[in-house]
Amino acid sequence: MPAIPDRAYNAVCGRLASQLGVSLASARRKVDMKAAQQGVKDAAGKLKLAEVMLADAQTSGSDSHAMLTAQLGTVGNDAYFMTED
Repeated sequence: MPAIPDRAYNAVCGRLASQLGVSLASARRKVDMKAAQQGVKDAAGKLKLAEVMLADAQTSGSDSHAMLTAQLGTVGNDAYFMTED
């Protein structure tokens, strides 16, 4: 049975998920994958990495929510898009 994640780690991953427009599990997986690439194994290191990723996402200037909304709007306005079979 996996250990219960740290509350602070979950909070940072939740804010990262909101910023990226993905689920909490997906954001946590992104942090875990980056931690594995960098060789970080302890909880404090993962928390710090998640905070850095959150800061990078906030300062990147790209708004994921606006981009996803625009992409979904484009699909709905496509002349060749079938709404029924």
